[in-house]
Amino acid sequence: MKNWLLHILVNAVAIIFVSFVFASVEIEGFGGALIAALILSILNAIVRPILVLLTLPITVITLGLFLLVVNAITLAMTDGLLGSMFEIDGFGMTILAALVISFINLLLNKMIKD
Repeated sequence: MKNWLLHILVNAVAIIFVSFVFASVEIEGFGGALIAALILSILNAIVRPILVLLTLPITVITLGLFLLVVNAITLAMTDGLLGSMFEIDGFGMTILAALVISFINLLLNKMIKD
C-alpha cells in the first residue's frame, strides 16, 4: 500500500513537470495532479493490460513501440475523465506527454529504490 501511494506521488510530480514544460498540458495545482495520478494508476491497473492484449500483434510488429500509444491512450482517458482539471491538447501532445511522464517515472523510481 505504501509503495502504491509513493508511485502515485511520483506520477503526480511527473504530471506537474510535464505541465510546466509543455504549454499544451494544463493541470489545476498539485491536488489535480494527485487526482490525475490516482486515476492514471487505476487505468494502468485495469484498462492497460486489456489494451496491451488487444494490440499485441501490432506491438510485436513495431518491436514494442506501440506500447507508447497504449500509454497515451490511458493518459487521454485520464484527460477525458477529469474534464477541465487536466487538459492535454491533441493526441500528438498526449503521446509526447506519455513519453516524458514514463521517462520521469523511470528516473524517479530508480532514485527511490536506490
